[in-house]
Amino acid sequence: MKLTPGKLTGLKNVADKRGVIAAAAMDQRGSLQKALAKEKGAEISDAELQEFKIVVSQVLTQHASAILLDPEWGLPAAKARSKNSGLLLAYEKTGYDKTEPGRLPDLLDNWSVKRLKEAGADALKILLYYTPTDGDKINDIKHAWVERIGDECRANDIPFFLELVGYEEGVDEKGFEYAKKKPEIVTKSMAQFTDDRYGVDVLKVEIPINMKFVEDAKSFAGQKAYTKQEAIELFRRTAKATAKPFIYLSAGVSNAEFTESLELAAESGVKFAGVLCGRATWKDGIPIYAKQGRKAFEEWMQTEGVKNIQNVNERLKAATPWYEMYGVRSEAELVGA
Repeated sequence: MKLTPGKLTGLKNVADKRGVIAAAAMDQRGSLQKALAKEKGAEISDAELQEFKIVVSQVLTQHASAILLDPEWGLPAAKARSKNSGLLLAYEKTGYDKTEPGRLPDLLDNWSVKRLKEAGADALKILLYYTPTDGDKINDIKHAWVERIGDECRANDIPFFLELVGYEEGVDEKGFEYAKKKPEIVTKSMAQFTDDRYGVDVLKVEIPINMKFVEDAKSFAGQKAYTKQEAIELFRRTAKATAKPFIYLSAGVSNAEFTESLELAAESGVKFAGVLCGRATWKDGIPIYAKQGRKAFEEWMQTEGVKNIQNVNERLKAATPWYEMYGVRSEAELVGA
């Protein structure tokens, strides 16, 4: 396995010295706007959204190998990040069209991979809502969409991170019924996009189980979908589905729940390459900013926010350098494509 110079450099830039991707995520847009407005009791301006992102970036990138931002409101935050922290930029529009079946994705109108790279991106990220059970009509559209982006990233020699978020129409993705189906959805999605035709360099995937339904977990909410040993086996099964480096996303759960899930991943022995962790580090600061303003939010981030990311980083001692998924022991062995 060899990597082109741009892809290799980009991956090195978003990883730490060990080769682990210890990245923060701050590309939320519509959902963040709504959450802030709800707490403030008023609309949130573009300037306020940018300011929130700037504070998160300034603080968290002191402790993160990279940060994921959006080009719509996140570019000032990109400039505010630590000089030692890499930059991933999102390429997709926030949310999806609820009037059409299949949660079909769309790209930002005024951006291209070339433009994102010119804006300073070390790597490119898209989010795709995906479930193998949607059928060929919907999924073939999504497969072709990812192929196009993969080709665009190849042409611009920049790493391509694909974020996969599972779902099932009519089912609560946080509930018990979906918790039973989630491992298979995660596994089949990872297997699908491992194929080289898609050009994906790193898969950003969900924790394959819901910790609230793991018997004997600290996060256990009372209804069992899996025993702890079954959960460990499900971590292993999903990890075997891909030959690509993969990292875990926090999916909006609490810091305590996300760190516990990373501990279980470590116990299972899977070779995950790190995390792209967003809301589990900063979401509890939303009411602070909305009601008390920037200074109070900065103080909260410098204490609680830092504590949250350090909790995650502590669990990343069990992570594996991204390049080892390619069967090599150092990045140097990948030079030469």
